[in-house]
Amino acid sequence: MILLALVLVPAVVAALAYFLPAAFRAGLLVFAALAHLLLVAVLWATPGHRLWDGWLADDALGRVILTIVSLLFLVLAHYAIGYLREENPRGGRAFVSCMLGFLAAATLVCLSQHFALLWIGMETTTLAVAPLIYHRHDRRSLEAVWKYLVLSSVGIAFALLGVFLLATAQPASAGRPLVFGDMLANATALDPVWLRAAFVFMLIGFGTKMGLAPLHSWKPDVYGEAPSLVGGLMAGALTSCAFLGLARVTAICFAAGAGPFVRPPLIGFGLLSVAIATAFIIGQGDIKRLLGYSSIEHMGLLSLALGLGGVGAYGAVLHTLNNALAKVMVFLAVGNVVLACGTSSSGRIRGLMRTMPASGTLLVIGLFAITGSPPFGMFLSEFTIIKAAIDQYPWIAVVLVVLLSIIFVGIASMILEMVYGERAEAGATAATVGTERPWLVAAPAALAILVLGLGVYMPAPLSDAIASAAEALGGRAP
Repeated sequence: MILLALVLVPAVVAALAYFLPAAFRAGLLVFAALAHLLLVAVLWATPGHRLWDGWLADDALGRVILTIVSLLFLVLAHYAIGYLREENPRGGRAFVSCMLGFLAAATLVCLSQHFALLWIGMETTTLAVAPLIYHRHDRRSLEAVWKYLVLSSVGIAFALLGVFLLATAQPASAGRPLVFGDMLANATALDPVWLRAAFVFMLIGFGTKMGLAPLHSWKPDVYGEAPSLVGGLMAGALTSCAFLGLARVTAICFAAGAGPFVRPPLIGFGLLSVAIATAFIIGQGDIKRLLGYSSIEHMGLLSLALGLGGVGAYGAVLHTLNNALAKVMVFLAVGNVVLACGTSSSGRIRGLMRTMPASGTLLVIGLFAITGSPPFGMFLSEFTIIKAAIDQYPWIAVVLVVLLSIIFVGIASMILEMVYGERAEAGATAATVGTERPWLVAAPAALAILVLGLGVYMPAPLSDAIASAAEALGGRAP
């Protein structure tokens, strides 16, 4: 029953947190996060659990994504203790409950082998995150929530149509309806026309949730208006869950021999996303919106890697892990700066290394981490994806290197100016020395150590799980 406990523990605690006094909510948030991560550790020690005739099951790809979600949630819960001391969104009642509701829904996505259950989990994550975005209760945050709900709902509706078409493609003799393992094992029996139609709708649906261009327009606005804590939750956990949905349907298409059909749109969406992110990162004036465009870039890399297949599939899974850890680390460091300065406008923030040395240092570390610089883990995953491109389409590798270089310059010019610059724009609210809080620094610092550590050493169980996940996607380890 460990699979059921993974979903129910955060769901039950979410209900308790809503009705209990405010003094207990932060503690309940951390308790649920610790209990969830402990259950995930048990899952690693005893893999292969199944429930409800395989509708919920543990597999390598789902376990990797679930570990990302659980680990990041524990870090964010720790950060939330300090955050709720600085800001008090309506007593934290809905804030804590919605975060725990998100954890339960994301867990359902990771454990679901049935595509209908996976869709339900993805829709629930949308509903759980929306109140978290509407934090400041002003016009701009309301517009961001409205755009997020409308575009995400349209996207998830496309994904639902894709699920229906996938069910139509599966004959009665091809195993349990809509169960991933059976569809993968009997992929050649699927109707190719309905399968291709299902892929198109699910690519649009899950691509919208990931923020692939041209379906990305909600992401900069939402990341710019939501608290950095929530932006990190979305950039690290929500997008990883959406990638899981896209990866599962892509694996079935490859197994069914539809690779020539699915590769071009995956590669096309991937390159377009990286190109659009590059264009908007240059000259960007808001650090949180810049992180939104950076997330679009990395989702493009994931789509491209899936389309390349082979070694690219391994790079996609590895990049999902590295991107989630690095992006949350930067979001939390930016959150510290925004709390101290009262603005996310990069032109009004200067001299962080003098006034906020810990957060300033973390921002510089984050700069190199999210741009794929050695020795951070993202360098290995981006190098793997570029290697896969060189083996198949050398011109794609050249384009990627050029675009990633421009992105590095754009992000570096903003962050280095914020950290080391002296002259801020008129109206700036400078941070004062001593405004950093240990609770708010410890969480991103722990992630910085982890991101650096994964660039130097990969534990054998994790490496084996990533390789197994790549094999399930039709790829292989390098």
